[in-house]
Amino acid sequence: MEVLTHKCPNCGGPLTFNPEDQKFHCDYCLNIYTEAEVSQFEEKQLESQVPNQEAVKEESVAAESSEMQLFNCPSCGAEIVTDATTAATYCYYCHNPVVLSGRLSGEFLPNKVLPFAIEKEEAVEKFLAWTNKKWFVPKAFFNKQQIEKLTGVYFPYWNVEADLTGQMSATGTSIRVWRVGEIEYTETKVFDVERSGRLNFKNLVKNALSKNTPQKMVHMVQPFPLEKAIPFKSQYLAGFQAEKRDIEFQQLEKEVNQDLQKYSQDLLRETVNGYTSLTNVHSNISTTSTEKEYLLLPVWILTYRNKRSSDKFYFYAMNGQTGKISGILPIDYRKLALVSGGIFLAVLILSLIGGYFI
Repeated sequence: MEVLTHKCPNCGGPLTFNPEDQKFHCDYCLNIYTEAEVSQFEEKQLESQVPNQEAVKEESVAAESSEMQLFNCPSCGAEIVTDATTAATYCYYCHNPVVLSGRLSGEFLPNKVLPFAIEKEEAVEKFLAWTNKKWFVPKAFFNKQQIEKLTGVYFPYWNVEADLTGQMSATGTSIRVWRVGEIEYTETKVFDVERSGRLNFKNLVKNALSKNTPQKMVHMVQPFPLEKAIPFKSQYLAGFQAEKRDIEFQQLEKEVNQDLQKYSQDLLRETVNGYTSLTNVHSNISTTSTEKEYLLLPVWILTYRNKRSSDKFYFYAMNGQTGKISGILPIDYRKLALVSGGIFLAVLILSLIGGYFI
């Protein structure tokens, strides 16, 4: 299948998605298009090339699975998905160059995508503002060459919605103590507590990438405004990178069910108030329906390799929609030693001066 490139309807140049206005920009003729305009143009292009309309539809559906290509980093093994216009790039885990090695199959086509809302210039500003507050960060961590490696990446997740029914029984004890004169009275009441109801959980998000080294960093920038997610269009990947999932939902079902059980029990427990203690708690939770969808979520990510230890990586992540930041910063121990030594020397001098005048 021929690889699809999203081209400018005016000049044929490549289009990239701009998070600021949520439109598609051509850097050659500077024209700007909506997603609907790009899709309409590409549909007309297909119609003019293939007279058989049914064949066009079949090819268009099949093309969706070939619009993305899979890269395997020969250094660290990370899997990266980019738009078809990229023939070679660098791995955002280890910064080594990677070469195209395969294509994604149709089963890996996401249901939805949450487009970037923060463009790179704003992401860089937020990154610098964050690092400038830290005293002992090596300059190499935020020099121009390093900042250029800040990459917008779509990470794969499973999003789960579930309906459940739950019952809970317990023994509630209420104790009241009061005094009359010198006599203290204690009243103890014991109740049978029953709770039941229907529960609905939305936006239970689970990571779908086993090789996601900065998984914790990505997890820490949640939550994402999932209500803004839209049906997947490969156009939104233009100008960004994306990861292909390698964790199927079946592998997560046990974990998902455990989470649903816990959340349901907690919700039922929160409805019980006014008792001094609650004992003999028993609950029965049943899942009546589960719906899942595969979606891509936007994250700006930056990695840094410690020059003194080539195996030591530091990760910075920012939510591509909300701007929430998480990261582990490297420490310049020379700078730390100099500052610590300076403080020690200043304290020593003050102590000597104080001892001299005593």
